[in-house]
Amino acid sequence: MGRLFGTDGVRGRAGDYPLDNPTIRRLGAALARALGHGDRGVRFLAGRDTRESGAWIERELAAGIASQGGVLVSAGVIPTPAIAYLTPRMAYTAGVVISASHNPFEDNGIKVFSGTGEKFTEALEDHVESIMADESWGPSLFRRTEVEHVDYREEYLSHLRRILQPADRRTARPIAIDCANGATTTVAPALFAQLGFDARCVGCEPDGRNINRGCGSTAPGLLAQTVVDGGHPLGIAYDGDGDRAIFVDAEGRIVDGDAVMLMCAKQMKAEGRLKGDAVVATVMSNIGLEIALREAGIAMIRCPVGDKYVMDELVKRDLSIGGEQSGHVIFSEYLFTGDGLATSLNVLRTMAATGRELGDLASELKKYPQVLLNLRVDRRVDLKTIPAVAALLSSVESRLAGHGRLLVRYSGTEPLLRVMLEGRDEADIRRWGQEIIDAVRQHVG
Repeated sequence: MGRLFGTDGVRGRAGDYPLDNPTIRRLGAALARALGHGDRGVRFLAGRDTRESGAWIERELAAGIASQGGVLVSAGVIPTPAIAYLTPRMAYTAGVVISASHNPFEDNGIKVFSGTGEKFTEALEDHVESIMADESWGPSLFRRTEVEHVDYREEYLSHLRRILQPADRRTARPIAIDCANGATTTVAPALFAQLGFDARCVGCEPDGRNINRGCGSTAPGLLAQTVVDGGHPLGIAYDGDGDRAIFVDAEGRIVDGDAVMLMCAKQMKAEGRLKGDAVVATVMSNIGLEIALREAGIAMIRCPVGDKYVMDELVKRDLSIGGEQSGHVIFSEYLFTGDGLATSLNVLRTMAATGRELGDLASELKKYPQVLLNLRVDRRVDLKTIPAVAALLSSVESRLAGHGRLLVRYSGTEPLLRVMLEGRDEADIRRWGQEIIDAVRQHVG
């Protein structure tokens, strides 16, 4: 049995290992065993997106949990962050989300939240995997488990409505939203209607197989066309499970997570809500964000790619906001996981507070040109141990100092050396990147 948990839970093609019936059932049982507290049965709150495989995966998990004396209660189709929010507040032992986020419908996944509403730690994942690997036990052949269903949508919506105060709402203001035919279809239209927005919704007709198909945050072309054709001042696109949001301005231009973090952080600082006067972003965020934040008196702390690393830094440093270019933004004041709807409301709040339109706010992010070059390698050598290469890397970093960035790393999944440069002049950084590639090829082979 290979490792089950990846960077964001268990994921794969529905029906194939590790998302086959016996493995899912055993995972449910292992989770119940890992989180059991003496004789008291564990209670899991489950949510899922709109994939046709979600319901049977949920039943198999429930059967495995029940075989160990626990209970799984389903909140039905609801965004991932709703489970993170509701799990501690409704006193569940843990939360589980059945979703493969922005992947096609054939895929699915299982991610687990602790009783505090935060993603499972690697230590807990390792513990669950060790239980699953122990062949001395197995889930009983439990009869088909009837899953109890609850409707917690109003509790989640009530939490979201508090982000946008009445004074910040513009009655009947038209916007366009794209729910990716996914989890936000059950809550986003209602939320914007309750807040007084006239929302035009696309990607709001899930059929079990059309999640993320030509729509949502990974395919914002549909939303951009809807915004321009309808004369809307902005549009918002979510991914399949609703933990990220990408925006479109009135001209149909994409506004990503970097621009969102800049505009929201600056407004939070003006309101005295930006703890530590710092933002957490990943190594993939553009140097333009770092420079714009610096000019606003805000530090930027970089971390590896992955929202769990963003969350770790936010918790460790007690900061207010962090995220990724992909639109996965965490506002720790509300929740320690990305929430596309919360991100939307924070952007609308910033627009209302400044009296400025989205495109105007986003224009303050001046993105620097970026060049990505790859070199296939037979072996991984520490480049700092090769004097000629090390000297060249140091020289390029000096040329970029303060107004550019060099990132050289080996791929984690392929035999490649990746060289990424950002700087003011694309021709310059492309030339410098090629110099690095040539030097590595000459000295490493």
